[in-house]
Amino acid sequence: MSGILSLAGRRILVTGGSRGVGAAVARLAAKAGADVAITYYTRAEAAAGVVAELQAMGRKAVAVGGDHADPAAVAAMFRDAVAMLGGLDGFVANAGIWPVDDVPLREMTDARWGETIRVNLDGVFVTTREALRHMTSGSIVFVSSTAGQRGESGHADYAATKGALIAITKSMAGECGPAITVNCLAPGWVDTEMSAGALQGPDRARIEAAIPLRRVASADDTAGPIIFLLSDLARHITGEILNVNGGSVLCG
Repeated sequence: MSGILSLAGRRILVTGGSRGVGAAVARLAAKAGADVAITYYTRAEAAAGVVAELQAMGRKAVAVGGDHADPAAVAAMFRDAVAMLGGLDGFVANAGIWPVDDVPLREMTDARWGETIRVNLDGVFVTTREALRHMTSGSIVFVSSTAGQRGESGHADYAATKGALIAITKSMAGECGPAITVNCLAPGWVDTEMSAGALQGPDRARIEAAIPLRRVASADDTAGPIIFLLSDLARHITGEILNVNGGSVLCG
């Protein structure tokens, strides 16, 4: 990646880096000059493929796997990743799930609610806490969603976790300054495997018609602003919620 945006010399860890937005962030970070660690839960083969791409760019890269909500597993993942990278300057909390079925809260099972909270919120808490134990300076970026800003009918569990990330961002910005910036991305629809089912057929046209830019974001559209927030170009930005949604949610 040419120009003034550079991550040269940075050591970045991206959770959920085997596919979608996480993999796009890993690739762009490597192109910008960073060495990169990615985490995964079950997709070891896909994660290995991303690592091979990053190494082909001449960057140090490693994939570490485990349950992101298990403190012991996360400690081991970070230990191995940081040992390979030689330190940690940037952390992107991207891993998460979006249960595809619309379920009103009154019908939502304990199992669905609990699993979404465990992966999307407990997992972020555990991995972020571990990242802070390895960082003395740098940048943290959380990946939230428009659902965390305006809610999402049939997905109160998901929206609750993403709204929590916005609150965590603002809380941590005060805790982590001046050495570490803490920001948050709030994407709208992104064309990834996770949302593929919802973006098929006539639903896609309806979704795109409601977006002022009239298209669903690509993974790179979402990853680019994350790379910016990790860079020195964003060194005086902290506690910010950056909306990357094509204008579908217009909030300050």
